[in-house]
Amino acid sequence: MMDIAELIGPDQIVIGLEIADKPGLLSELSKRASRVTGIAAESILQALLKREGFGSTGIGRGLAIPHAPVEGLKRAVGILVRLKRPIAFDAVDGEPVDVVFLLLTPNGNNAALAAISRRLRDGLVVKTLRNGASAEDVYNRLVGLV
Repeated sequence: MMDIAELIGPDQIVIGLEIADKPGLLSELSKRASRVTGIAAESILQALLKREGFGSTGIGRGLAIPHAPVEGLKRAVGILVRLKRPIAFDAVDGEPVDVVFLLLTPNGNNAALAAISRRLRDGLVVKTLRNGASAEDVYNRLVGLV
C-alpha cells in the first residue's frame, strides 16, 4: 500500500484558496504543480483537461481527485486544496466541491490513486481536511500522523 507522505509534503497543502470555478481551479492547481515538479503548467493543465474529458473526478461528498499521468514526471506528486467556498465540479452526486486532492503520476499509477481514494473514505480524515485549523493539522491527519 502506498504511503501518502510519499506524494505530498506539508508545503503542498493549501487552506482557504479562493477560486470561482472548475476551469480556474484546474489552472491554479497546474501552476502550483508546475512549481513543485518543474513541468510546464500548460502541460499539466492539458493532461488534467484530457482526463476530465472522460468524466468528472468529483467523487461526491464535496470531494474531488483530479488526476492525470504527466509526461516527464519522475514520481507521483499530490497537492491538497481546501477551497474558501465550494464550487460546481460536475461531481457524481451533483454536490459542489470544497476539498480537492490533485494527483499527478508518471504513468497513471493506480496505487497512488487507490491510496488517496481510500483515505478520503475515512470520515474523520475528511472532517479534519475541512475543519483543520492549519495546513500542518490537515497534513498530519491526511498522512496518518494523528
